[in-house]
Amino acid sequence: MRTQASRLARRSPPNKPLKQTSARYSSGCSVNELDAAERDLGVRLPPDLRDVLTESDGVLGEYDLGLIWPIARIVEDNRMFRTNLDFRDLYMPFGHLLFFADAGNGDQFAFPIHGEAIQRPEIFVWNHESDSRTWVAPSLERYVDWWVSGKIKV
Repeated sequence: MRTQASRLARRSPPNKPLKQTSARYSSGCSVNELDAAERDLGVRLPPDLRDVLTESDGVLGEYDLGLIWPIARIVEDNRMFRTNLDFRDLYMPFGHLLFFADAGNGDQFAFPIHGEAIQRPEIFVWNHESDSRTWVAPSLERYVDWWVSGKIKV
């Protein structure tokens, strides 16, 4: 039952063969694992992300790039970004972002957190060089579609 994950990640842009953009899946997370992650992070995961993670604990794309990280990495990386003392001198705070993927170059994709909740399904990219946070997609589905097709450039 990988309908949501498959639907999000199996897209093949017209200029790339399916082999280059096919995704790899794993067993899904349990609801208990997702609930524990939400408690640890202090924020409820967006419904689309929860749905994907229950079907496949992370989705790997081309070059094994994490289109969507496994839940353990989501927790680990968000915790690291929020607590790393060196980052406090380098970057704006990360408590208002929920990272769930990276671009492979140091930049990270995230949902915005407002008032301790993710209230909008939009996706932003955090640029690790400039510390900018830029809107890239209106939803998780569009993020995957646009990232795989090359429409999102970082």
